[in-house]
Amino acid sequence: MTNVKSRIYCFGKTREELENITPSDALKHPNWNMGAKVTIDSSTLVNKGLEVIEAKWLFGTENIKVLVHRQSVVHSMVEFVDNGVIAQLGAPDMRLPIQYALTYPNRLPMKNNELDLIKYSSLTFEEPDMDTFYALRLAFEALKDGGIKPTVFNSADEAAVELFMKGKLSYLGISEAIEKAMREIKNIDNPDIDTIFEADRLAREIVYSFS
Repeated sequence: MTNVKSRIYCFGKTREELENITPSDALKHPNWNMGAKVTIDSSTLVNKGLEVIEAKWLFGTENIKVLVHRQSVVHSMVEFVDNGVIAQLGAPDMRLPIQYALTYPNRLPMKNNELDLIKYSSLTFEEPDMDTFYALRLAFEALKDGGIKPTVFNSADEAAVELFMKGKLSYLGISEAIEKAMREIKNIDNPDIDTIFEADRLAREIVYSFS
């Protein structure tokens, strides 16, 4: 694994330090190679926000907490009513979850992705900075509001990242554009598919005009 300190990334930076972040900077994730869109979303914490929304619908709970874990070894933790916690650990390699998704409920052997716990002698966890990286806070807001707000959050982000990668929107502008779309589009509960598509269109339109 590449040493975290040897690569530029966005963790721990202030808003002032993030003002001039370029796509090249934001794509230098220390642990993962996930493609441009997901890597940018990881740096802004949008990706964690989307996973929070997913978890609500997958597991039927809104009792969800996000922690920053820079080693990328602990992929999830579940706390039970007795406060016992079970964690799922693995090397930072997307081949494992992809294979398990394809072979579930069976687990098949895989080479070259062994987790060396001696190598990862220290596992750390920190609270996310939801003031600087407030897209995560917007995701929790979308989750709470429901209706079309999660669609607006996702669609606005897709448009904003597209503009950022083209140099037409600043890094901080990604979160600002998402917030603008969420504030301007009135929520609709229990939307049908046509309403969802319209929310998607409106969110993108607002973001494109924002740039």
